[in-house]
Amino acid sequence: MKMTDIRQMDDADLLAKIREMKAKYERMRITHRVSPLENPMELRQMRRDIARLLTEKNARGLK
Repeated sequence: MKMTDIRQMDDADLLAKIREMKAKYERMRITHRVSPLENPMELRQMRRDIARLLTEKNARGLK
């Protein structure tokens, strides 16, 4: 996910996307512990996407 796409989201979509991505990341982590993922680099990419979303959230001053 690119920062240009994130900046175009409105506040409600941004917060919803953060919740969705965090939940998906947790499911992927648990799945990876039980049986390895085909591409474990997805975990790193997901973590970085979440960080991008949180950076934009903090820049906007949302709670």
